Amino acid sequence: MQVRRQHKLLVLGIVVLFLIVGFMVARRARAGAPNTASAGHGDLEHIPYAAVAPVKREAIATSLSIAGQFVPYQNVELHAKVAGYIRNINVDIGDRVHKGQLLAVLEIPELMAQVDEAKASVHHAEEEIQRAQSDVSRTEADHVALHANALRLVNTDKARPGLIAQQELDDANAKDRASEAQVDATKSALAAARQQLQVAKANQQHYAALSDYSRIVAPYDGVVTWRFSDTGALVQAGTSNTSGLPVVTLAQVDVLRLRIPVPESLAAKVRVGDPAEVHVQATGEHFTGNVARFTDALDPSTRTMQVEIDVPNPNYHLQPGMYADVTLAAGREANVLAVPVNAIQRGHGSATVLLVDSQNRVEKREVRTGAEDGNKVEVVAGLSEGDRVIIGNLVSYQPGQLVRPKESAQLTVDGGGE
Repeated sequence: MQVRRQHKLLVLGIVVLFLIVGFMVARRARAGAPNTASAGHGDLEHIPYAAVAPVKREAIATSLSIAGQFVPYQNVELHAKVAGYIRNINVDIGDRVHKGQLLAVLEIPELMAQVDEAKASVHHAEEEIQRAQSDVSRTEADHVALHANALRLVNTDKARPGLIAQQELDDANAKDRASEAQVDATKSALAAARQQLQVAKANQQHYAALSDYSRIVAPYDGVVTWRFSDTGALVQAGTSNTSGLPVVTLAQVDVLRLRIPVPESLAAKVRVGDPAEVHVQATGEHFTGNVARFTDALDPSTRTMQVEIDVPNPNYHLQPGMYADVTLAAGREANVLAVPVNAIQRGHGSATVLLVDSQNRVEKREVRTGAEDGNKVEVVAGLSEGDRVIIGNLVSYQPGQLVRPKESAQLTVDGGGE
């Protein structure tokens, strides 16, 4: 009986051992068997996800981010028109002045003498006119008397021939013609005197204008940015060959020009009125502006075009020389193939994307890009509409790798309603 019991236990143990080994073999077989759902591509759990976006036709507003500099709307160096000594200078650097305000007065003694001489010449010419008018009146009166006498003698001779001697008639006619010529001469002298008066007045106006230049006034509202002279200093005429120093420099800063250099690639797309976002680094301000003007020509040394934005500055809180970061919208491309900007890999002068093909395998493809905004990039060549490109974390994928594409609305191209 005991031998039979031991035999049963041995058989039972062998059966249990076979069951355990069979269970382990089946488990390992299930773990290594191909998954039909993955179409023979390995365990689905080990295939990574890839966020993709379809290549779509979009509208792209081309933008440019570049640093610009504020400059005065107007900036002028005020010179003296004539040489002289500074009698008074009423402003210093930083002073705010108004249009027409007196900034400095020059002392020019020789000019004052020339002004007085010109005035005297005018008075002399006026007196010469009065004398010439008197001469004209006198000669006209003499001519009237002599002409009447000659006419009377001629009429008498006609009425009673031989009564008046021919010599007397000839003398009377000669005096008549001489008095007429004298009238013409005095009238010519009067006209010459009047012309001389015009010359004297023009000369007086000339020196009066030069005298006005001894007063240096502000041509517009602005700020004195530099002062070159002090009281008593001799300043040269600004038009002389020596080109003397200015008296002051005046800048108009209630409106500033924000000047930005636009590269050659975007220069042709800039238009007056294009919007721009401006961030002033020094003050932390953000505001919008519009293109007011541009040179419409490239600087040969930098291959850039100067573009200006007018920025109101009523409180003078912005100063010339400050820098600002400008994002300029330069043109708009409609109905172009576009991908998200984070789908593009750049390097060594080329651009590539990671494409997911119909077998869900990664393909690296070189593309040619065009216009670009903050979110999208135009693809000129290399992709077709409907292709799927991987977005973000591109270094995690290798060409030929199998992925599980997942389109994310957050990462796909946005802008279909633009």
